[in-house]
Amino acid sequence: MTDSVLTDAVLIVDDSLTVRMDLNEVFEEAGFRTVLAATGAEARAAFHRERFDVIILDVLLPDADGVDLLRDAGEVPLQAGAVRILLSSEAEVKDRVRGLATGADEYVGKPYDGHFVVARSRELLRARGSPASHARTVLVIDDSPTFRGVVTDALEEAGYAVLTAGTGEEGLRVAADRRPSAVIVDGMLPGIDGATVIRRIRLDAALRNLPCLLLTASDDYATELQILDAGADAFVRKQEDFAVLLAKLAAVLRQTAAALPIDEPRGMHGPKKVLMIGADPGYLAQAQVALREDGYEVVLARHADDAMAVLAVQPADCVVLGAVPAFGIQASEQAIAEARQACERIKDVPGLRDIPLIMVGVEDGDLMLSSLSSGADDYVRTVDGPGTLRAHVRAHLRRKHLQDESRRIREELLTREIVAAEERAARDTAEARARMVDELEWRNRELEAFSGSVSHDLRAPLQTILGFTEQLLDDPDTTAHVREDLTRVHGAAWRMAALIESLLLLARASRGDISRDTVDVTAIATEVVDDFRQRFPDRSVTTVVTPGMTASGDVELVRVVLVNLFGNAWKFTGRTPGARIEIGCEDGVFHVRDNGAGFPADKADQLFRPFGRLHTNDDFPGTGIGLTTVWRIIDRHGGRIWAAGNPGEGASFHFTLPPA
Repeated sequence: MTDSVLTDAVLIVDDSLTVRMDLNEVFEEAGFRTVLAATGAEARAAFHRERFDVIILDVLLPDADGVDLLRDAGEVPLQAGAVRILLSSEAEVKDRVRGLATGADEYVGKPYDGHFVVARSRELLRARGSPASHARTVLVIDDSPTFRGVVTDALEEAGYAVLTAGTGEEGLRVAADRRPSAVIVDGMLPGIDGATVIRRIRLDAALRNLPCLLLTASDDYATELQILDAGADAFVRKQEDFAVLLAKLAAVLRQTAAALPIDEPRGMHGPKKVLMIGADPGYLAQAQVALREDGYEVVLARHADDAMAVLAVQPADCVVLGAVPAFGIQASEQAIAEARQACERIKDVPGLRDIPLIMVGVEDGDLMLSSLSSGADDYVRTVDGPGTLRAHVRAHLRRKHLQDESRRIREELLTREIVAAEERAARDTAEARARMVDELEWRNRELEAFSGSVSHDLRAPLQTILGFTEQLLDDPDTTAHVREDLTRVHGAAWRMAALIESLLLLARASRGDISRDTVDVTAIATEVVDDFRQRFPDRSVTTVVTPGMTASGDVELVRVVLVNLFGNAWKFTGRTPGARIEIGCEDGVFHVRDNGAGFPADKADQLFRPFGRLHTNDDFPGTGIGLTTVWRIIDRHGGRIWAAGNPGEGASFHFTLPPA
């Protein structure tokens, strides 16, 4: 097998020269660049010297503990993204759990299968988003070394990296391991033929989008139909020029470039882990050999407690549970009960119940029924031999793979539906917001028109009423009784005029129709105080205005704020001896304080509601609009306002404005 693209580096740490050379050979053959170390000291030096994509660590070294080395590697920033695999002859579950809990991505027991280690390394690298080296890689499956060489030369000359395999079974493993861009497979192969290879690729969710070209020496039209029915994207006759092969390959790669899966699942032919629990030692040894022929990694657990400890740190792809005691041939009631209990414990865990569980036992109908009723997915008789177990494991893994793929597709469809629903909701919200904005603008225009109408149609009659009542009040011939009635009319007209003015100001504040200028707050406050003193010359109120106050905002609207707040303070101190009002600023927060009637502290939030009043008109007359207008103005300026007070102890209003 050749590969012209070398990207990933692997560090192999083992004190056994045989192990180092064996792993070096399989990793180099798979396209990795390898670095070898025999001791912990050499490994630590390598950690700080260069970055590795994969680190293989033996647990038992002459000068170090592999788990400690694993921890050391995790603390070196250069190795932060490396896949870390422990390799050990220690069969104790506690050692496996310790290694995985410390941060190992995989724990492989000796004797190991080198191809499993390579395949598992690639799978872990893909899961971490390692840069793929197969972007332009073609897998050639042909039993003829000569023909493979010729095809390889032609593909490499065209710019492709090439992987090769001599059998269909080997080709499936290479495809699952390396995930090439396309497969070229001969129709006639030892073992499974090319059409079967393609069918199995189409059944694998991780490979089903892989373009497949089938080579044939036949000119028969029926053969061509069979090739296409098998799932091939194209066929090429061996007697044709290689230019035809390259052209068809380029065509299928173009067609499938945009059809790659969104979320790449685990492959059906990739590395798998089988957990075997409490099986008979003789049968166990044979089963390990048989399962490893299919590339499965076998993990051993003596009993259910060990199995649960392993599954807690690393789920298996399949569980094989022995229902016979380790020392005998016949199944005892105790052995049956223990096997059923172990099965139920595994199936009761939500994250484990979907793992296929195969019970292994003697030829006993009651035991088989008991096992299946306790949750086992299958029952295999030991007398049928390990080959039968291997076939059952393969079948259950295939079924589990298809179930996982169906679940993944359902989840993807559900996710897409949720995303589509969210997009529809966002679109509907945006449309509703646009309609509301349009309606608000229309309402604002209506309000402006209404404001103009109020200004013209109501102010003029009120001015007439005020003018005539003032004239009659000044007339010396007006009797005392008539003067009293005229005073009431004049007061009512004045309050109506104030209410109209407040509504107009509220409309302007609500529209956000403001300018941004430097405002001399002290000067405006002084003018407001002088105006009130002139209007009410009989009042004696001590006023304090802090000098040097400025802000950024609309001069006229800031004046409205001070008029309303000072006017409230002036009104609510009308019955207070020694009345005092302060207008000041501390740490950027303006305030208007008085020592008047005050209000209940728990009612402060009601002050700024439209027409929300805490005093009756008989005690303190007003429109109930002033503080609402103030709140709107402050809010449109980007500030905030709040109040505090107590009955009989006065009130204080605090507000913020943008700094000048």
